[in-house]
Amino acid sequence: MFRSIRSRIAVSYTFLIVLAMTAITIYLSDLVRRTYLADLRTQLTAEARLVGEALRQPLTQVEPGEALDALARHYADLLNTRVTIIGVDGTVLGESHEDRTQMDNHLYRPEVQQALSTGQGNSIRLSRTAGYEMMYVAIPVKVEEQVVGLLRLALAVRQIEANVAHLRLTVVAAMLVTTLLAVLLAALIADRTAQPLHLLTDTVGRVARGDLNARLLPLTRDEVGMLTHAFNQMADRLREMISTLAEEQSRLAAVLEHMADGVLITDGEGGVRLINPAAARILNTSREAALGRSFAQATRHHRLIELWQQCREQGEEQIEPVEVDRRGPFLQVIVTPLRDAEPRACLVVLQDLTQVRRLETVRRDFISNISHELRTPLASLKALVETLRDGALEDRPAAQRFLDQMETEVDALTQMVQELLELSRIESGQVPFRLATVAVAEVVLPAVERLQAQAERAGLQLTVDLPADLPSILADAERIQQVVTNLLHNAIKFTPSGGEVTISAKASKDEVVISVRDTGVGIPADALGRIFERFYKVDRARAREGTGLGLAIAKHIVQGHAGRIWAESVEGRGSTFHSALPRVKPENVERA
Repeated sequence: MFRSIRSRIAVSYTFLIVLAMTAITIYLSDLVRRTYLADLRTQLTAEARLVGEALRQPLTQVEPGEALDALARHYADLLNTRVTIIGVDGTVLGESHEDRTQMDNHLYRPEVQQALSTGQGNSIRLSRTAGYEMMYVAIPVKVEEQVVGLLRLALAVRQIEANVAHLRLTVVAAMLVTTLLAVLLAALIADRTAQPLHLLTDTVGRVARGDLNARLLPLTRDEVGMLTHAFNQMADRLREMISTLAEEQSRLAAVLEHMADGVLITDGEGGVRLINPAAARILNTSREAALGRSFAQATRHHRLIELWQQCREQGEEQIEPVEVDRRGPFLQVIVTPLRDAEPRACLVVLQDLTQVRRLETVRRDFISNISHELRTPLASLKALVETLRDGALEDRPAAQRFLDQMETEVDALTQMVQELLELSRIESGQVPFRLATVAVAEVVLPAVERLQAQAERAGLQLTVDLPADLPSILADAERIQQVVTNLLHNAIKFTPSGGEVTISAKASKDEVVISVRDTGVGIPADALGRIFERFYKVDRARAREGTGLGLAIAKHIVQGHAGRIWAESVEGRGSTFHSALPRVKPENVERA
């Protein structure tokens, strides 16, 4: 609003003076008015009491009429006021200025009511008869402590208002003179204050234009001098910070130049502000071709563009693996919003995981190949065992025990091969999941029935707790039955006789959680995070039979359903395995 500090100071001083004088004028006017009215009220009250004493006898002896009117006019002339004599019932008995026969009943006038209740009443209001504002004072007239009537005196307040108006004019004139002097004083103060600030402004301009050595000698010891000293310190720090930032920028540029991960930075408009050589190599472009262009033009890959747009729209970090093309690199893309730098600006990191993916593929292929290779000799061993059982071995009891042991080992190897194949197929996505709306009981009860006999042989109590109002789940029933069977089998196997295994389910907003709880040996805390790894066995609790693949298979099946699986356990007190699967929402059921 004001372009110079001189105007700002002068106008501010003037405004404050005008505001103060206006407030003083209003306050003094109100104070004088209230003081005059208070004095007038006191005077009228005293006069009313004197006249009331004189009217005690006439009110008891004289009939209402001309006699009381004459008394009212007599006292009105003496006191220069309006006198009204009022009966106890509010009837006007005598009046000095008006025709009492034309006047209303005065019982409910404010001053009359107040006089009857407190012994004295007063009010300032517009007179209906006179047509202007008047002050009324009323007192009761008593004879032997009994009210025989009331006396009211009234006086116009126009003279008081005239005196107050005259005072206002006097104060306003004084305010105008004071304001003129204040403006002259403010202009002088503004000049003295603005002069060192102009010098400081010139010096700041030199620094802004790049002259970091510009300084100003403090001319005063007041706030402006302190500001000048602080500016000189700030300029010194600024020069140091710029030098430090230049060095850090050089180091950062060197890091970006030689790092293996690709890095891009886009601004709020979507243009590429920075791209390092690794990103240019991964995207098969050049720095010159990418800088200044949009992210979509620089990358030319729909999935990268989608992740970048999601980050800009949602303001959240996006992490996802992306395969550029069949023969191109396999990337881990991390898009992070740079909220502190610029709205909708993003940092894009491209991690080349092509070699890691290739090694993972080799590992999965190895498991698949070795499993296929083991199936033939295992089948041969199985046939040999059957042949020996039917043969004529000399020591039949020993041969039988030997053959039983071989068969047991062969069965274990066969189970391992089958589970390895199953796990490999699930990991590689070769097993299609036939998703359908399935009731939770359809995947839980068959597994319970299948293992009920095993639990009874082990001396365990197998309990099922399924609420009747459980929503359905979206799942491949056969595969989820396999998950429940694996979890129940583990719980039965590692729970001592006399224990309890409970399978239950509960629903949340988006999923249904199936839980298997046992009272078995439990899992050590340091091993709890690894129990879903293939071939992993807990030394104490899991050292018995088994391939160590059941939980790994269960994990991959649940994850293939977009679900979650985890375990909770306290060693020596049992374990609880949870598998969460997406629920079918009511609207989807109705739509189907």
